Amino acid sequence: MLPFLYQKVLKPVLFRFDPEWVHDGFVAMGDLLGRTGAGRGLISAMYGYRGPDASVTVDGLRYRTPVVLAAGFDYNGRLAGVLPGMGFGGVEVGSVTALPTPGNDPPRLQRMVRSRSIVVNKGLRNEGVEAVTRRLDSVETPDDFVLGVSIARSNREEAASEEGGIEDYARSLEHLVAAGVGDFYTINISCPNVHGGESFAEPQRLRKLLQRLDRVEHDRPVYAKMPINPPWEEFQRLGDVIEAAGLQGMIIGNLNKDYESAAYPEEAPSSYQGGLSGLPCRERSTELVARSREAWGDRFTLIGCGGILSAEDAMEKFQAGADLVHLISGMIFTGPHLMGEIAEAWARESQGGALPIASGRTSGQR
Repeated sequence: MLPFLYQKVLKPVLFRFDPEWVHDGFVAMGDLLGRTGAGRGLISAMYGYRGPDASVTVDGLRYRTPVVLAAGFDYNGRLAGVLPGMGFGGVEVGSVTALPTPGNDPPRLQRMVRSRSIVVNKGLRNEGVEAVTRRLDSVETPDDFVLGVSIARSNREEAASEEGGIEDYARSLEHLVAAGVGDFYTINISCPNVHGGESFAEPQRLRKLLQRLDRVEHDRPVYAKMPINPPWEEFQRLGDVIEAAGLQGMIIGNLNKDYESAAYPEEAPSSYQGGLSGLPCRERSTELVARSREAWGDRFTLIGCGGILSAEDAMEKFQAGADLVHLISGMIFTGPHLMGEIAEAWARESQGGALPIASGRTSGQR
């Protein structure tokens, strides 16, 4: 009944309104519901996962399900209270930046409905690492719900240089570590919508960045959020730098900047900036997960992100070698029941031995 109501009643209404307005409204509602036991209970009654054990441990962190809300939705850390009741095993907050960032000029989001994609040009809109850290420090979450934080370079002119950008990343990481906030950290090297462009998705600059961040002492897993548009040889060079730096894994990947990859590219306005989420990311991200698993074996934790609009899409990423999946667009285009469907499919396939055992992943089924 819930999938029918979302697809036939709620979604047609929501899609008549500006997507950023809808997003902000849902974040405010989720924040409010997550503050009370009654609100959390209501969401759990509607969308809580009740299937076979789908818990999984990755890099020492136990997730109640292998489905994580990707960075880019809860960028100010307001939803950790409500997400455990929606079938999520974790959230990646952010990306957060050292300086408060108002984001790019609106419109920052636009739907491509037939292409099942959203044009994203937020420009790392967030309240800054200090405000987000204070908020997250006050949130209590279940032991099997993982709270990660993605950090990026502030979308401001003073952080546009290579040196300024590196110190900007370091300031965010140092602040999070000092506060003891975050179960894992992600270094977003591949956001295209900032001053100076995607400057750290290049081996030499990435090496300098990771060397600086390595000086920040902590015991959390660290992942890199990868671009998906470079050819494999360039992607592999980035992976080699990440391996040498000792990071635990990669999230594959970020938005697709190739508008022609959309099923209906004419839906994208010609003057729009930003990248495509959703379906245009699916095949490329899954391919890169598979090639990365083949290239590096079990050296990396791999997290599949991009174009997960069904449980079958998620299973393809797990079959390719992903340890976890991150999503946003599937929750919007398919509905908030999707997370539970993925968790149930994963539990069923994992219990039956149909999924490869990747990296150091362990679960109740093995």
